[in-house]
Amino acid sequence: MAERSQVNVYSLKGDVVKTVELPKVFETSYRPDVIHRAIVAEEANCRQPYGSKPGAGIRHAVSTWGKGRGVARVQRLTSGSKAAESPNNIGGRRAFPPKVEKDYSKKVNQKERQLARFSALAVAGNVEMVRARGHRFADKVTVPVVVEDALEALKTTSGVLDVLTNIGLDADVDRAKDGKKVRPGKGKMRGRRFKSPRGILIIVSSKDADVFAGAKNLAGVEIAVVDKLSCGKLAPGGLPGRLIVFSESALAMIGAW
Repeated sequence: MAERSQVNVYSLKGDVVKTVELPKVFETSYRPDVIHRAIVAEEANCRQPYGSKPGAGIRHAVSTWGKGRGVARVQRLTSGSKAAESPNNIGGRRAFPPKVEKDYSKKVNQKERQLARFSALAVAGNVEMVRARGHRFADKVTVPVVVEDALEALKTTSGVLDVLTNIGLDADVDRAKDGKKVRPGKGKMRGRRFKSPRGILIIVSSKDADVFAGAKNLAGVEIAVVDKLSCGKLAPGGLPGRLIVFSESALAMIGAW
């Protein structure tokens, strides 16, 4: 039987404390088709229902003149001759408006969703795939990055940034910070003016970890609990190979899957 990959366990100062064996999950084959399907379903299930107001464009007193007058047989205001309400008229209703009751959700089999998650995790352990996704880190770093459990107790942004710098991941934080751009299109006016690249994903063992407060202000950095992982976190946009930082306990919990 082939030996499993070994990765370094780093201290908060960036020193290699020991090496550990990656869990069997990281041997899962790469399945971009299954990952894509899981991502599409996840994004579809996050869509908020929207639609036009039921009475939009039809709040007029109208009647049709009928034929024989040499004009179009559209509905017209009873108080004049202006056309109204019909979809082809100014101020009229929409022909096929979006409906609030439309169901955008998609279903994915449980085993497929699990395979997608395992496959995305496995790709996160491939240095070439992580670099191909655009992440920047020192050549000496092994992926996924594993840090001792003291990482979860960091409460300040400066403390988390110092750890990432000591390990050799600060270049990826700078990449996300420098990549912040103004969004093109109407989204600028709808509360999402800026776009930022996805950066490091920190995975911890508990939702009560202090690092949630310490890392949330770093550009591109996200924090997740190991038992709440989804493809949307591991492979944003359907592109696997995210740079992941595990606490030692979180990696051990994955080994129990």
